[in-house]
Amino acid sequence: MDTIYSAFSQERLLILCANIVLVTTFVFTQNSCVLADNIRIVNGIVSPPLVNSLQIERSLTKIESDEKSEAEFNSYISRKYANCQISTVTKGVKHIRLVRYYQGRPVRLNVIEADMNVNPKIKIEPVLASTTLSHKASITAMAKRTNSIVAVNGAFFLPQTGCPLGTMMVDKKLYTGPVFNRVAMGFFDDGFKMDRVKLNASLKCGWNSIKIDNINQPRMSVGFTLCYTPDWGQMSPSTPKNGLQVVVSDGKIISKGTQRCPIPLNGYVLVGPATNLSSLKINDRVSLDVKTLPEWENVNHIISGGPYLVKDGQVYVDIQDQKLLAIGGRNPRTAIGYTKDNRFIIITADGREGSSIGMTLKELAYYMQKLGCVNAMNLDGGGSTVMYVNGYIANKPPVKGGIALSNALTISVQQ
Repeated sequence: MDTIYSAFSQERLLILCANIVLVTTFVFTQNSCVLADNIRIVNGIVSPPLVNSLQIERSLTKIESDEKSEAEFNSYISRKYANCQISTVTKGVKHIRLVRYYQGRPVRLNVIEADMNVNPKIKIEPVLASTTLSHKASITAMAKRTNSIVAVNGAFFLPQTGCPLGTMMVDKKLYTGPVFNRVAMGFFDDGFKMDRVKLNASLKCGWNSIKIDNINQPRMSVGFTLCYTPDWGQMSPSTPKNGLQVVVSDGKIISKGTQRCPIPLNGYVLVGPATNLSSLKINDRVSLDVKTLPEWENVNHIISGGPYLVKDGQVYVDIQDQKLLAIGGRNPRTAIGYTKDNRFIIITADGREGSSIGMTLKELAYYMQKLGCVNAMNLDGGGSTVMYVNGYIANKPPVKGGIALSNALTISVQQ
């Protein structure tokens, strides 16, 4: 508490000194001049700086309010995680270590709780391992590249290539579409939303419209028409049986064929059944219309996961509906969620060792609910589970330092 008031006093002194300097450092050669609103000098006498005083009081009030908000957050975390090891990552972000017991055996947990009302400079976003999708990197490399103070493994991905499996949007740019309409979290300026996400995309050519089933994802049906952008890589994937590839550059079809082809930097390649694409002709003008359902307006980022853990405040583990039966059982886990007052929560659970046996999805769901999450979802786990905090790996992943990953979810502080 002494530290808080000391910092407050120092800032008050700095503001007052700055305003004194503002008034006293002018040299006047005329009888009258105006420095600012309601600050007038007549015959060398400074009239009372009423507006400036008001600005000072407002600044001091804001400082007091910010300090009160931070103190309340600190107190809230201390009560919520009593008898746990708590450390401050930065203003408004806490790292909590604890051990819980399931069936009499330990599970080592790391929790991050962040409040952007306490620190509006906090930025939470997914990041990719590289500039194209088919790459992998360590969590430490991704965190350092983005100056992140916290990072955890993110969406599921293809181990062979690193391509994320599911919806991925970064800075309003959609990199990949959904897989099995799995649950995803949207990040907005004023909070978060969570829902199962579908793709609503089509190619317009004159009066014709062709459904686009996915973007930058592996083929899951021979009947799908897929779109591949330069984010996928330099070349399109193989053509399905009885399929066709259509190359679009600057909104115009420039070629058609049955073989893999270069993806234009200013365009994309459509790959699908010839029955869907054969009506398109070279030199046709086309446009690609891409939306998600729900159509989240003003969403900045989206990251996919699955299954749900908590939905509208209730435990809800829809592992079968999201075709994720393979990730059941007791394993290392990573999950994210948010509370009714928009506090953001990340949790990792270590597993596959005697000192930490991992969690089932139901156990994880009940714990996220216990932490106050109104919505929460599972992220990639198992060997991928890894948490980075302020320059070091905070948990104990199965592989020291964590395996190479396709993407991560990060917290940084904007300058």
